[in-house]
Amino acid sequence: MKKKHVAVLLGGFSSERPVSLSSGKACADALETEGYQVTRVDVSRDVGSVLAELKPDVAFNALHGPFGEDGTIQGILEYLAIPYTHSGVLASALAMNKEQAKKVAKAAGIPVAESKVVNRFAVKDVHPMKPPYVVKPVNEGSSFGVVIVHEGQSHPPQVIGSTEWQYGETVMVERYVHGRELTCAVMGDVALGVCEIIPTGHSFYDYDSKYVPGGSKHEIPAKISPNIYQKIQTLALKAHLAIGCRGVSRSDFRYDDRHSENGEVVWLEVNTQPGMTPTSLVPEIAAQAGHSFGDLLSWMVEDASCLR
Repeated sequence: MKKKHVAVLLGGFSSERPVSLSSGKACADALETEGYQVTRVDVSRDVGSVLAELKPDVAFNALHGPFGEDGTIQGILEYLAIPYTHSGVLASALAMNKEQAKKVAKAAGIPVAESKVVNRFAVKDVHPMKPPYVVKPVNEGSSFGVVIVHEGQSHPPQVIGSTEWQYGETVMVERYVHGRELTCAVMGDVALGVCEIIPTGHSFYDYDSKYVPGGSKHEIPAKISPNIYQKIQTLALKAHLAIGCRGVSRSDFRYDDRHSENGEVVWLEVNTQPGMTPTSLVPEIAAQAGHSFGDLLSWMVEDASCLR
């Protein structure tokens, strides 16, 4: 049987273009190995006309950041009636806005850290909440623009209000949760394994920890008690369903076990377009569950649809 023609959407024009190029190349290469006809599409403003002429059977969305995972490209694909991977318009837009996603998660009974959304200049002169806290752009991924304000720090971070800031006028200020960095992938309606991310030489899971080889150690399965492991799987699936995700997603958590094994588990966010680079988490988690990289991508292509 002839395999589908897959357009792998990669690159784009967000700050996460380098990550998307790496993800897209890895996915395109693997899908070719699986026997699919693959066309690599480096996404620019004329992507609609390019895809209308190409007429692929499926669009594999390997874009990251604004325009790629915020519902924008998903809306174009809906108009063109091209089945696509990952989440649909609403879930993508919702998950990309960290504060709105947290509201939905909290309403679903998922534990989140206290936070507020403020104009970035409001952070310049006075602490918006008692340190320690984290300042994040509301609509970025890959840890771009994340600033941690530590306990005892006398002044707010000046970079947020400076001309160097490139991540929009609105930021989310969130209580800093001590503890271990855990993540859990969801594939369809199944929560896969839980991974602990241990940054190597970094204070948190920043851009270099994510994408530079050796930037972090991934422990799969995470060495945590069975009840916490199962709790994180349950919460990841609950977040996936509450936000309306489709295909593959990945939820990030903090687990503070400094005072007891049960400790505090806090959901941070769901990623509807998890990285697919050689150092990415979802392929590793899927492999631990028995899914090869090729099998994972093939499943995503066959799962693709419109009206997601």
